Amino acid sequence: MQLNIGAQYIRPNECRFRVWAPQKSSVSLVMVSPVQRSIPMHRDTDDCWELTAENVPAGTRYLYDIDGSVSRPDPASRFQPEGVHGASEVVDPAAFSWDDEGWKGMPIRDFIIYEIHVGTFTADGTFEAIIPHLDYLKDLGITAIELMPVAQFPGRRNWGYDGVYLFAPQNSYGGPAGLKALVNACHMRRVAVILDVVYNHLGPEGNYLGSFGPYFTERYKTPWGDAINFDGPYSDGVRDFFIQNALYWITDYHIDALRLDAVHGIFDFSANPFLRELAAAVHGQADAHERKIHVIAESELNDSGVIRDSDKGGYGLDALWNDDFHHAVHSLISGEKDGYYEDFGRLGHLEKAFREGFTYSGQYSGFRKRRHGNTSADIPVHRFIVFSQNHDQVGNRMHGDRPNRTQSFDKLKLAAAVVILSPYLPLLFMGEEYGETAPFQYFINHQDKDLIEAVRNGRKKEFAAFSGDGDMPDPEAEETFLKSKINMDLRNVGNNRFLFALYKELIILRKELPALSRSGRRDMDVKCFREDVLFIHRRHTSGNVFCLYNFSGSGQRMKVQLPEGDWLMTLDSSDEQWGGTAPPGALRKQLCQSGDMVHIRPHSALIYRQGADKRRDTGE
Repeated sequence: MQLNIGAQYIRPNECRFRVWAPQKSSVSLVMVSPVQRSIPMHRDTDDCWELTAENVPAGTRYLYDIDGSVSRPDPASRFQPEGVHGASEVVDPAAFSWDDEGWKGMPIRDFIIYEIHVGTFTADGTFEAIIPHLDYLKDLGITAIELMPVAQFPGRRNWGYDGVYLFAPQNSYGGPAGLKALVNACHMRRVAVILDVVYNHLGPEGNYLGSFGPYFTERYKTPWGDAINFDGPYSDGVRDFFIQNALYWITDYHIDALRLDAVHGIFDFSANPFLRELAAAVHGQADAHERKIHVIAESELNDSGVIRDSDKGGYGLDALWNDDFHHAVHSLISGEKDGYYEDFGRLGHLEKAFREGFTYSGQYSGFRKRRHGNTSADIPVHRFIVFSQNHDQVGNRMHGDRPNRTQSFDKLKLAAAVVILSPYLPLLFMGEEYGETAPFQYFINHQDKDLIEAVRNGRKKEFAAFSGDGDMPDPEAEETFLKSKINMDLRNVGNNRFLFALYKELIILRKELPALSRSGRRDMDVKCFREDVLFIHRRHTSGNVFCLYNFSGSGQRMKVQLPEGDWLMTLDSSDEQWGGTAPPGALRKQLCQSGDMVHIRPHSALIYRQGADKRRDTGE
């Protein structure tokens, strides 16, 4: 599929404008600056209105006049310098010089992901302000950054899920040039870039898609209003718009993977579902450009069909966020039982998440009052992304508080080990690696007072099933946004420095030991010791590893049954080296053999490997 909507340069100062408006009688191009003029467009056979105009320099501002009654920005605008209500701007893609010709992406199984909200990651809150921190992330061991949505949203602060111009990078973040500079800088460091895109709804303010065509349908309802029209009359044009958007990001911005927000909010009962068509288009583009490009989904349905291969009846997406894994870990660490956590809280829930992926694969969910999910036991482990924190699980708490506000230091270290050393792809939420104390609260910057009040009320309903003390932070207040900015200098003080060092060490272990990063379900044994300790044995031809995770508040002793040979203690999260109480290296030289009694301290992780630890023995 060719990119053919929006304003596209054919050659310097000559631009083709094309917009889909199937039910309109006339559409005219209205140039606002630097020269004002209006030119009628002609309809083509695809229900699009088209015009090729000369004397159109980069930076030209324009609108579309629809039926002589209303003027609107371009739905496929490349840049909205004046915000969601202002004119669109012509962007010359040749104005940016890329340096990443040798970058072809990376296999998804190598992803160690770091989720970033552009506005709160740095003091400046821009794309280019992230670049000086890329070496820090590279040193941490991160191989891919994931940007929360950057499509133009109202005002200057927002999570990004209120975007309304899906082709236009946010003006307050630095616009097209800033995003390209960031992606280019990542690729020069061999760091992949994942972009969060929202194809289940648009924000309420500045959403003018309905002025052009039947982008929405009243047949289905979402939490955000009318659903996008993916399967009704004129839906071919709607699908084309969103698929072109996906191809635009990976072609014009060299994005390596797209993370699709809440695909359970995409309603489509057609024989060839939109998600399958989207995945096929992206993978086709990847093949054409000889790049590795991936499509990742978020879904609350626990439907393995999303990531099952298309020739096996699935949609063919590459990976899926696994909320069950998060809920299983968080409930064990925190003891919380509110909301969806009522379905979790036993060690067996985490055991099943390790074994299969989904904890709920058809069982009755007390929270949902029905059976939930289907089996994922045959899905490769590298198709699941797991985490102990992300923007939703932090931000959708009343105060946006992170686990370190309520959980002990030992529990934070335990959760880190469980996630990073899991067979799945780990994701860290910005600042998690050193125990960031700033909350991540929900914030907006709308102009409509009624809309602001509606958002406030909606937030109250959204987490009504969760208990909490105090008043809800005001989403509209700038203070709510400013409190959410992180401070990476904290990684050098107090327990934060120990936590940061542990995260680095865990990532090193994951990368160095193929048993932790290359073995699948058939090479893994998982067992619960009582309701306290999870035992995991991972096998690989290069050497085996076993992990013990103690979720209880007391020390535990157990006899381990293992293959013959010596097993060397490789990491003890309670070691003084990581801010614990055990003397440094107290157990590191101790060998374990099958049938030995092993002692594990409260809320801690033990990692053993077979054979000598050559890196440490040589002092490297």
